Amino acid sequence: MKYIFKPLFLFLVIFPVSCSKTQTTPITPVTKTVISKGADISWLTQMEASGLKFYDSTGKQQDCILLLKSLGINSIRLRAWVNPAGGWNNTTDVVAKAKRAKAVGMKILLDLHYSDTWADPGHQTKPAAWSGLSLTSLQTTVYNYTKGVMDTLKLNGVIPNWVQVGNETNDGMLWPDGGISANQNSFTNFASLVTQGYNAVKAVSDTTKVIVHVSNGYDNSLFRWMFDGLTAGGAKFDIIGMSLYPSYSANSWSSINLQCLTNMNDMVSRYGKPVMIVEAGMPENDPATAKSFLTDIISKTKSVASGNGLGVFYWEPECYNNWQGYGLGAFDNTGKPTAALNAFIK
Repeated sequence: MKYIFKPLFLFLVIFPVSCSKTQTTPITPVTKTVISKGADISWLTQMEASGLKFYDSTGKQQDCILLLKSLGINSIRLRAWVNPAGGWNNTTDVVAKAKRAKAVGMKILLDLHYSDTWADPGHQTKPAAWSGLSLTSLQTTVYNYTKGVMDTLKLNGVIPNWVQVGNETNDGMLWPDGGISANQNSFTNFASLVTQGYNAVKAVSDTTKVIVHVSNGYDNSLFRWMFDGLTAGGAKFDIIGMSLYPSYSANSWSSINLQCLTNMNDMVSRYGKPVMIVEAGMPENDPATAKSFLTDIISKTKSVASGNGLGVFYWEPECYNNWQGYGLGAFDNTGKPTAALNAFIK
């Protein structure tokens, strides 16, 4: 994103000075940390094609992206799959959603899974067309694919603000070649693939920031292991991304949030990188608790040292009607947003 700085001209007006001596207290300017408040809405076009619609609190039908914007969301995250069954989340589908989001003033986070389907801590399956490639060929293919998606978005008037090189890459990506444990806990292969993705993004847009994304944002040991390894392996990246789903943990959400804040500050101090929560979620059927969780983690992200907490993204809040069996959305079964999303309005 390009920032334009305008010169500020100061005019001095001289008043008569009395003989009495007065003391003034300097006014310290108040600065407010502004973070990105986001939502991953990658299922949106598939939901719309299935006939699902979205409504505001009064029951008026609205475009989902505009509705989210009215609730304080200013950024949209979109996952990209290489050659998915059915076509959803392929490059064409990603471009269609990205254009809609950009048209209403949203920032864009592109989430490259480097797979034909879900990539997460337990699944990092190569795209079928890449399955027989050597590591060297994978490196070239990651570069070409990443640049191709970026070029296509650029041709359609969209430059992502951020790009994730991989999704929840707790044990690397593009297994087994890019796996960490599969290569005797060596980060070399994974780091080389991250760097290829980074270089491809920067070849199209040097202002776009590249994210490496790991789950369980409260787990400092995991993050130190990952980013010590990537740093030693020479990986290039700009931002450390985290997932945070307290309902999957035995601990309370408030405890998880405290651990996440400690981890965020440690990442900034240890690696000199800003942090972003690129996925968050809580059960849809408890919106009051979800709102409390979100309000707190947004506040904690704003408090990260030196403004290095960049944003919080809710994962698929638009899900309702038990869409795909997912229960951590933030819309009720009438297609209206729950109180959980009010956390983003402030």
